[in-house]
Amino acid sequence: MPVENAAARIGKSVVICGEVKGSEDLIVDGRIEGTVTLNESRLTIGPNASVAADLTARDVLILGRVQGNVVASGRVELRAGCSVEGDIRALRLAVEDNAVFRGKVDLTQGAVKGSDGAIAPLSGAL
Repeated sequence: MPVENAAARIGKSVVICGEVKGSEDLIVDGRIEGTVTLNESRLTIGPNASVAADLTARDVLILGRVQGNVVASGRVELRAGCSVEGDIRALRLAVEDNAVFRGKVDLTQGAVKGSDGAIAPLSGAL
């Protein structure tokens, strides 16, 4: 029986090409190509995940591979063994030893919410 408030999960064998949007926490163990938008939720990229997408969420925890920009209105965590290629924009950033990161970081403003409540994506002006 499903547990309420449990995070949604994308399994290891699942491949998604396109846009993923939602309003609940999400754990990704498979492959995503495109964009992931969870404005008010937590996104976890599992250790087996391979993501080629721009990520937007309240909080982002990365344990696997990500190629793309990461925008968070809260915290981004890069755990040991993860690999991130892309820019990060957030209020807070935590990087563990042995995490691989190639890109720019903007912690000055975090992810600024627009008048419509959506988190503004990274612009080329970083």
